[in-house]
Amino acid sequence: MPKDYPNSPKTHQLIESKKHRITYILAVSGLCLIFYILGAWQNTTLPKSDSTQTISKVECESRPVTTDPVVPSFSPAKGTLDFEAHHQLSINETAASIEKFPACALNFSEYTPCQDQTRGRKFERNMLVYRERHCPGKDQLIRCLIPAPPNYKTPFKWPQCRDYAWYDNIPHKELSIEKAVQNWIQVEGDRFRFPGGGTMFPRGADAYIDDMNELIPLTDGSIRTAVDTGCGVASWGAYLLKRNVVTMSFAPRDTHEAQVQFALERGVPAMIGIMATQRLPYPARAFDLAHCSRCLIPWFKYDGLYLIEVDRILRPGGYWVLSGPPIHWKKYYQGWERTKEDLKEEQDSIEDVANRLCWKKVVEKEDLAVWQKPYNHVECVRNRKTIKTPHICKSDNADAAWYTKMEACITPLPEVNDEDEVAGGTVPKWPERAFAVPPRISRGTIPGIDSKKFEEDNKMWIDRISHYKKMIPPLPQGRYRNVMDMNANLGGFAAAVDKFNVWVMNVVPAHSDKNTLGVIFERGFIGTYQDWCEAFSTYPRTYDLIHADNVFSIYQDRCDISYILLEMDRILRPEGTVLIRDTVDVLTKVQTITNGMRWKSQIMDHESGPFNPEKILVAVKSYWTADAPAKH
Repeated sequence: MPKDYPNSPKTHQLIESKKHRITYILAVSGLCLIFYILGAWQNTTLPKSDSTQTISKVECESRPVTTDPVVPSFSPAKGTLDFEAHHQLSINETAASIEKFPACALNFSEYTPCQDQTRGRKFERNMLVYRERHCPGKDQLIRCLIPAPPNYKTPFKWPQCRDYAWYDNIPHKELSIEKAVQNWIQVEGDRFRFPGGGTMFPRGADAYIDDMNELIPLTDGSIRTAVDTGCGVASWGAYLLKRNVVTMSFAPRDTHEAQVQFALERGVPAMIGIMATQRLPYPARAFDLAHCSRCLIPWFKYDGLYLIEVDRILRPGGYWVLSGPPIHWKKYYQGWERTKEDLKEEQDSIEDVANRLCWKKVVEKEDLAVWQKPYNHVECVRNRKTIKTPHICKSDNADAAWYTKMEACITPLPEVNDEDEVAGGTVPKWPERAFAVPPRISRGTIPGIDSKKFEEDNKMWIDRISHYKKMIPPLPQGRYRNVMDMNANLGGFAAAVDKFNVWVMNVVPAHSDKNTLGVIFERGFIGTYQDWCEAFSTYPRTYDLIHADNVFSIYQDRCDISYILLEMDRILRPEGTVLIRDTVDVLTKVQTITNGMRWKSQIMDHESGPFNPEKILVAVKSYWTADAPAKH
């Protein structure tokens, strides 16, 4: 083997190569050391806080190893969300939190953005247009948190809340004075009591409903969904609940302060609404029963427009019950301060409109009159040869009801093969109909949804609710009563939680690809359309639990999601809970915003485990109230 000599060129090359390699290694090692030290220094140095805020540090929580491969369990470790009501925190004690959004002034305590009375006065009074939804423009939106009134208390639990509410939560005595004779509401010390009275049921709602049950079948499960127009404080709907009838009660925000707010404080479904020029925000064939007890709606005016709208939302074979003027006018005309002739003319006009709608007068007994919508339009179509108006609508999207004008034409029913068939299909009696395949699905009217997918959806939600019970233990324990599902899809969430003694406002986004709200009503639940770029038609602090399934993925490109979160904060009760399902990226954005809203939140794993990209943000709204106004 040849030998290399010390002074040879080859030896010099080897020495130089080794020097370069050692220099390179030392340089890289030095840089790594410098960046490591720099990174460690940055991670241990917090930004300096000013006098108004403190940086809160969020740390990852360790989770116990679980043998369950599907539903992970969550340990009650430090930092776990507290769902119980404490009422130990006041507005002055939140100075240490990150306050991105300030508190609004106390006069915003009952702010209803789309039913703001000051804004409403700018619109015409004809047909009560000024009381319809008129939402603020982008330049009028507020970026502050709606305060609870001083001394706000957690509402009574169901069923006690049906009969009692704290005065401090809704400090209005107007109704107890204006409606003292009708026995709507009474003030007893620091609380309100609801005797169950009403303008047309002085013996109480229970007795009134018993009278009604003698005329129509209210207790055999065939009637499940009802709508109460001009509901007052919703005593009719409140007492129907124990008969397994769930009622959508609505009333305008008018001179009788806080009707709908009282209803929701009682744990009864309700929303702000009015029959004016636009369709009610419900699909066609939604309700089994419609009710008006002296609701002051001019049913026979405008070519019967309002009765035509009731016809649209009634199921085939559904009932309309009317009490109050002009029914039984021979007995009451003097108390109503109207002439016999005037009242008789009004009743004759209502009878005429009902007849033109092909309704059948079932019975009129004492204070109650009952009509029934036909099961199909076979005979009604034949009658159009002699009864020309109202005509049957052509090319009408019967379910369209978001800012859709009413029309003086009969909404057509689905076609049938014979005169005995129920248009659109028959729904089972309650409670079977909650999980039975709805006719809209079995008949193939919802694109992409068949019976198999419906059954899979039901199973999925049963699994998800089992997971939710582990995340929020108070769910089955009566802590929540008023629940909202912001993106209800097929109503699987509502069906799965129905056993927990809650009711759910099922919301279907108005611009959704699939209009599934009709399916939800066919299952025996209630809901409404809503565009979440706008405010919901309710008072502040009216929901205990809000569920949002992929809502922010849907809306993040349509509007500023911070306003959606502010709206959720407005309608959520202090110490209420929010469940938001979405991708990690979306939830991270959401959590960044909620950190400035006095919410305590935590992102948790999907029910299928940590490897699913969808996660669940669980948040609790903290308790705080406005300062009491200074006494002069």
